[in-house]
Amino acid sequence: MNPEPNQDRMDISLLVLAAGMGSRYGGTKQLDHLGPAGETIMDYSVYDAIRAGFSKVVFVIREHFEAAFRKDFVEKWKGRVQVELVCQEIEAVPAGISYHQERTKPWGTAHAMLMAKGVIHEPFAVINADDFYGPESYALVADFLRGSSDSRSEEFCMAGYRLKNTLSDFGSVSRGICRVSKEDFLESVTEHTAIARDNDGHIHSHGEGSPVPLDPDDIVSMNFWGFTPGIFDHTDRMFREFIRERGQELKSEMYIPGLVDTLIKDGKATVRVLPTPARWFGVTYQEDRPRAVENIRKLVDAGAYPRKLWS
Repeated sequence: MNPEPNQDRMDISLLVLAAGMGSRYGGTKQLDHLGPAGETIMDYSVYDAIRAGFSKVVFVIREHFEAAFRKDFVEKWKGRVQVELVCQEIEAVPAGISYHQERTKPWGTAHAMLMAKGVIHEPFAVINADDFYGPESYALVADFLRGSSDSRSEEFCMAGYRLKNTLSDFGSVSRGICRVSKEDFLESVTEHTAIARDNDGHIHSHGEGSPVPLDPDDIVSMNFWGFTPGIFDHTDRMFREFIRERGQELKSEMYIPGLVDTLIKDGKATVRVLPTPARWFGVTYQEDRPRAVENIRKLVDAGAYPRKLWS
């Protein structure tokens, strides 16, 4: 069954960050079959994006699973939406800049986004491959992007989720905790890489030092952003600075929330926060899988999605 696209024909693209190594999940979770007809979470993301009016989908992947990705995923969507693939590899750094030769970890989400600079020339959204964001969020971001008539505009957006709706029961998660103005503009975003709900039900960030308590109603970034192509020049410049300073480290990464936070503080961009009623779920850990399968089954049974996304 093909989704019915939004009739507004302005070109907007969806960039899917699918190059993660899945170390906590224990496999290539991007291609794990969770739906009743073998659908992945990415299949539902593409379906929702088409319904919201996105005309192109670009996937950032790793070269070593490109063949499997084309076979198991891309072929299904041919003729339904324009699909592009770009690869994120460790060696994709500016000429003349060195890095630690024993590094195996990718450079992070900001670097992954930068890999699409040559194929995206229109307003676009960015999402993670393993996160189910809900159709409401795609509609909100698409409406914002269709208002971005200037491709060099530095007015961006972010789908804002409540922290309590974005946690895993099986381990810590990374979230960007946001400070939002009364006018719904993002003022800052701070990346926390180990957020978890404790046995008493309270939520804490477990970084270095003592755990930091967090408000369950905090707005968080789930890495669902809306940008114009103007973001690429900023990302390129800041990645060059990042790798010069930290390229000899084995695990340092440059994240999109940190990039955005710097642009806001430097007065080079504004970000409208679009509060979404959607509930997130994902597959950070293997233990998350049964719940994700059950959540999808309930949505299908409720008629939110067909039992098979493609005919």
